Amino acid sequence: MTNALIIIDVQNDFCPGGALAVPGGDEILPAINAMMADFDAVVLTQDWHPKGHSSFASSQDGKAPFDTTAMAYGPQVLWPDHCVQGTEGAAFHADLATHADLIIRKGYRPHIDSYSAFFENDQTTPTGLQGYLNERGIKELTIVGLATDFCVAFSALDAVRLGFKVRVELAACRAIDMDGSLNTALESMKNAGVTLGQM
Repeated sequence: MTNALIIIDVQNDFCPGGALAVPGGDEILPAINAMMADFDAVVLTQDWHPKGHSSFASSQDGKAPFDTTAMAYGPQVLWPDHCVQGTEGAAFHADLATHADLIIRKGYRPHIDSYSAFFENDQTTPTGLQGYLNERGIKELTIVGLATDFCVAFSALDAVRLGFKVRVELAACRAIDMDGSLNTALESMKNAGVTLGQM
């Protein structure tokens, strides 16, 4: 049975010094690089927002970063401007080994955010990753990257729902942990049948 390593959003804006830095985000790079050779396929995801994306607080009158607003597809956390297409912030961290089989870009539609590697936040618009993995005959996924409680968790939950066997290697993830979001995400993943590696 073939397996894939899915590396979520290890980009400059999510690492220390970035626009939406995840604490310790760069600490996971050696572990991720060391894991790559153990998998039949390696997939990188890349947050790739156009300027003025609807999920940016700067695009919503009277809203501040980390406020929540209602979108057509449901509640949406508003973020600082980050991972804008073609900027240094959107680039992969320089220390990440990027010899991947596939790069999936997400969040590029102006009016909908995308946490999951599989679906945009409406939970119906696909990224194409499921089709790629199915074509390759891949059934088992290990997911790592940033951030545990948002894009990693959403990707893991979607992967389980799609029938993949999923492990999240927590030692190779870091979280934002906003208002208890990490514990909520860990419980959701555990309850869905995701195997959680040690932090």
